[in-house]
Amino acid sequence: MIAADAVWFITGCSKGFGRSLAEQALSAGYRVVATARRAEDVEDLASRYPDRVLTLALDVTNAVQIDAAVASATERFGAIDVLVNNAGYIYLGAIEEGEEEDVRALFETNLFAPVALIKAVLPTMRARRKGHIVNISSIGGLITFPGSGYYNMVKAGVEALSDVLAKEVGPLGINVTVVAPGAFRTDFRGPSSVRMAATQMEDYAETAGKVRTATATGHGKQAGDPDLGAKAIIAAVKAEKPPVHLLIGGDALDLFRNKLDSMREETDAWEVLTRNTDFQAT
Repeated sequence: MIAADAVWFITGCSKGFGRSLAEQALSAGYRVVATARRAEDVEDLASRYPDRVLTLALDVTNAVQIDAAVASATERFGAIDVLVNNAGYIYLGAIEEGEEEDVRALFETNLFAPVALIKAVLPTMRARRKGHIVNISSIGGLITFPGSGYYNMVKAGVEALSDVLAKEVGPLGINVTVVAPGAFRTDFRGPSSVRMAATQMEDYAETAGKVRTATATGHGKQAGDPDLGAKAIIAAVKAEKPPVHLLIGGDALDLFRNKLDSMREETDAWEVLTRNTDFQAT
């Protein structure tokens, strides 16, 4: 279990889950390194909790800034106990509509940046034989939707990254939790957070196009409460045996269970063909 005054290093704290998690961690008595692309977006936290907050500007795709932020956090608080990879955004468009430059940028922010931050904090966590890494994924990392395929890909990568990392660092006393939220009432689906493929093909109007429309019209109506989601994450981190995989939001749970049922049904239906590919005894 983490200490009562553990240090949380959280990316993407200007709004959404990052902001809620920073505020809930502070309310619970923890110390927080609150990072955002613009430090002024999180300075209010430092003014409210001057002894327990360090605010830093951090572009998670910038390796120099990552090293500097980790060094500053360590200098201020001595160590990082919990790393939360939260910063990210969604990109919508059918697979054929996706522009290479935009897709690469999505992967840099949502997948390669968490890897870089993990590698930056692991040396001291390994030396201390303790720590906790929390990666914010999405229900979209476990199931797919037309029009969000590239986002599904990066979040599936975060799921796989977290799963294998837990097996590698668990024996060293370090916990890993990957969090898959459903739809929460943050700005994540708002115009400032969603990036759309510039190309929109008529042939995909009934698939990817409908997802674009649903994303826009559903903004502000999501069922999930980000403050309650943040509290759930903190509760999981505090647990004696933290989960590796954590779903938050009833919609995420229902969608995932439906996916499991569908996969089992299809797998069972094709079992004979699957097994017939093994070498046959002669």
